[in-house]
Amino acid sequence: MTTTSKKLETVIVRFAGDSGDGMQLVGDRFTAATAHVGNDLSTLPDFPAEIRAPAGTPGGVSAFQIHFASRDILTPGDHPNTLVAMNPAALKAHLDALEAGGTLLVNEDAFTPANLRKAGYEANPLEDGTVEDYQTFEVPMTTLTTRATDDIEGLKPAEAQRTKNLFALGLISWMYGRPGKATISWLEAKFASKPAIKEANVAAFKAGYNFGDTAEIAATPIEVGPAPLDAGEYRNINGANATAMGLLAASVKSGLQLFFATYPITPASELLHHLARHNRFGVRTVQAEDEIAAVNMALGASFGGKLGVTATSGPGMDLKAETIALAQVLELPLVVIDVQRAGPSTGLPTKTEQSDLLMAIHGRHGESPLPVIAASTPSGCFDAAVEAARIAVRHRTPVILLSDTFLTNSSEPWRLPSMDDLPEIDPDFAIGPNAGDEFLPYLRDERGARPWAIPGTPGLQHRLGGLEKEHGSGKVSYDPANHALMTKLRAEKLEKLAEELPPLVVDADEGAELLVLGWGSTSGVIGAAARRIRGRGLPIAIAHLRNLEPMPLNTGDVVRSFDKVLIPELNTGQLLSLVRDKFLVDAIGHNKVEGLPILAEELEQAILELIE
Repeated sequence: MTTTSKKLETVIVRFAGDSGDGMQLVGDRFTAATAHVGNDLSTLPDFPAEIRAPAGTPGGVSAFQIHFASRDILTPGDHPNTLVAMNPAALKAHLDALEAGGTLLVNEDAFTPANLRKAGYEANPLEDGTVEDYQTFEVPMTTLTTRATDDIEGLKPAEAQRTKNLFALGLISWMYGRPGKATISWLEAKFASKPAIKEANVAAFKAGYNFGDTAEIAATPIEVGPAPLDAGEYRNINGANATAMGLLAASVKSGLQLFFATYPITPASELLHHLARHNRFGVRTVQAEDEIAAVNMALGASFGGKLGVTATSGPGMDLKAETIALAQVLELPLVVIDVQRAGPSTGLPTKTEQSDLLMAIHGRHGESPLPVIAASTPSGCFDAAVEAARIAVRHRTPVILLSDTFLTNSSEPWRLPSMDDLPEIDPDFAIGPNAGDEFLPYLRDERGARPWAIPGTPGLQHRLGGLEKEHGSGKVSYDPANHALMTKLRAEKLEKLAEELPPLVVDADEGAELLVLGWGSTSGVIGAAARRIRGRGLPIAIAHLRNLEPMPLNTGDVVRSFDKVLIPELNTGQLLSLVRDKFLVDAIGHNKVEGLPILAEELEQAILELIE
């Protein structure tokens, strides 16, 4: 059937179903097809917190949202235009998010009395007026999938039903003009060793695609044209993969072997999965027995002249704190990646939050300051990882790199950088005496960094440990004046680092009286809200911090130059507290601790209340 298409600039689609319904796979494949078309895109996977919540319950719903457009976009979007609900629990968990009058596709086969009870419905929402405000299409996906796979030899009925997610993918692919060839090729490669499963998945995908065409599930398919992109080679990447690539790039630029030790913890485990695939680059990965062992291994690797890295989330940071303080007093390079999640304790382990900032800056015993930086976009995790490694190596210090669940799981197009454009990372190992015929391990350069001597280097034997060191010689010292001096010298390393940092950049309209200042993953929503404000003809200024400890030297001047400062955060006001303390500015917080990103409409409203 030949149909005309309706052109739209931007679309938001959300897939939702039971955690066993394959929603993440569907979202991933739809994203890959969207990237192939050339749209700009941003995604938001949403996993249930339990490994396997009871099937059919709202607590077990898994979802995937994608925002794609023919122009530059900054967030996964606020409210989906289209919601695909594979069962009643998915409908109950996500219907409120669907835009007014939006398109709702449901698998009507799943709306049985038993499933309705599991989801907490007393009546069928498809019949009692619950969905009457939406453009609803009830599609018997399970029945149509089973029919499409009836003749496949060796396929079990349960296996046939499990392919209904591919039916949904085919249907949505038709609705939004996504090419099916790449998806089919992927399925054929993925299930090449299981011919019946491969044939069933391909058949289900084609059945969904053809159903959209023949049943005219929508008046016309939607067309979203390619987005204008700068020339270059692009790939779709999520924050976990971008961080891994950044660490690899830092290893290459520094000439240091990457040693990554970690203990599995949601949502940081993906880093181990990515890096373990790259041993051909000399990467060594270790899944340690616990968090303390992991950070000690990474620090030991740094002592041995490697690029030592460990990763965790909030609870693991608590356990690693003693060794991070040890790295600080040893003055050895170490990269500690904290993929923040909603806490405290186990909290909401698959949901996002920015609640570890103060812990990263202050969460160690003694006076142990160290650099803290934060990634702001999924692809920006690459640059943040390179910068964390550069600072750690050059300044001989542990560095904490803050990411979060949203950044690590979300994806966007990424233009592959040239290695020549990345900053130099020179380990500058000590190779001989540095004080006449002597080697003084704590004799400092102009940046306050001490020599890094690889164990076994002739003539450079020296003592290391957690006890206070004598300035220069590194011998154990209990002298009060020396301790005060060493405490001061370790702190001065951050002051010297601050002098090297680029200034905080402000994007300000003429006459703007309000500055919106952010850090981490709020970058996209701040930009999106600013666009909305400017679309109203109102002036605004925005700025975003990557370096949080130390901050750029002009940060105080920036925040003092505006009448009002608004700081959006996924916590109860941690950067807000720092800005107030450091710069004596009566900043205002916009805080959200629901395990979900701030929406552009929420921040827009907060800005309007302050402007108007």
